[in-house]
Amino acid sequence: MTAPTPPEPGKVDPGDLALRARPRRIVRFRRGLLIGVAAVGAAAILGVTIFALRGATPGSAGKQEELYSTERKPVADGLAALPGDYSRVKPDTPVLGPPLPGDLGRPMLEHQQRLGLAPEGNGDRAAEAERQRRASQAVQARESGIFFRVGQVTSGAARTDIGTSPDVQAEPQPGKEGGGSLALDPDRDQNNQQRKLDFVTRKDGGGTENPHALQRPRSPYTILAGTIIAAALLPALNSDLPGFVTAQVTENVYDTATGRFLLIPQGSRLIGRYDSVVAFGQSRALLVWQRIILPDASSLQIDNLPATDAAGQAGLEDEVEYHTGRLLAGVGMATLLGVGTQISSGSNESDLVRALRESTQQNTDRAGQRIVEKNLNIQPTITVRAGWPLRVIVHKDLVLSPYRGG
Repeated sequence: MTAPTPPEPGKVDPGDLALRARPRRIVRFRRGLLIGVAAVGAAAILGVTIFALRGATPGSAGKQEELYSTERKPVADGLAALPGDYSRVKPDTPVLGPPLPGDLGRPMLEHQQRLGLAPEGNGDRAAEAERQRRASQAVQARESGIFFRVGQVTSGAARTDIGTSPDVQAEPQPGKEGGGSLALDPDRDQNNQQRKLDFVTRKDGGGTENPHALQRPRSPYTILAGTIIAAALLPALNSDLPGFVTAQVTENVYDTATGRFLLIPQGSRLIGRYDSVVAFGQSRALLVWQRIILPDASSLQIDNLPATDAAGQAGLEDEVEYHTGRLLAGVGMATLLGVGTQISSGSNESDLVRALRESTQQNTDRAGQRIVEKNLNIQPTITVRAGWPLRVIVHKDLVLSPYRGG
């Protein structure tokens, strides 16, 4: 048995079928309303334009209030300190003094500056010379010594008295006249030759004729000038600091006339001092002897007998330290400082950074130059070892007594 089949639906009218939704209704404005709104807007714009372009009425011109003061203008703080007009500006041109004569102007001006005088424009040369003379006397009075000696003292005696003091004699005396002295400029005398000449000998100035006559030795026990005494240095010598030095006579010294009398026996001591001022390039130490002590405790004071080496050359030469390593280290440090400041420079740096860099570079270069100058000013160190052989040249007659032994 089979189930019953449902009945088939009937046909639908094609007019009742809808393929799409019904469109929305179109909203339409009235033409009259649009024209009215446009007319009102145009009238409003026209009224505003006419009101804006209308000039001020005569009645309302005096009643208007100024909202911004055009009379008062703000002034910057930097401009407030400036003068109001050019009549108040002071010229920067310095006031010049009176005209000076040609090439002599600069020396005259420097002389006035050394005396502390201001140039005057009165044109009176006599008054100017008198003014400079008084200023020069005032400067000499301020710089002169406060001690003086009563009585007449010859220049040779004064020099001899000064030479007895080791501290004073070691100081250079430029411009002094004497047989063994030269008037050298201390600023141009790089090797301090004037100091060395004054250190060794001081002679009296004389005339054109020799005032001395032939002399006989006062005693047969005399060691005449020109005798050479052999000795050996006892302590080591270092020229960094001034000091005294001793030596021991290594050979007997007899009288010059006969050679029979023993005057200075072997083993006698020599007491002296050395010059600690070493010039650039100097390699020899300058020594002078001032006293001889014999083995029997008797002594004789001598006048700065110079010391020579075994060959007769003045001074002693052993070891010299020029401090080259310290100088090279200073130069290297100055070079590194200069290179470091140059490397740190850039092309796109600001003004502040550039100013800081340039200031640092200048200060660094200046510091490097000072380091090199300090190292250049270090004098060489001369060292003479103990036991170094030397010779003593007698330049003045020595009167002694025969040595009997003690």
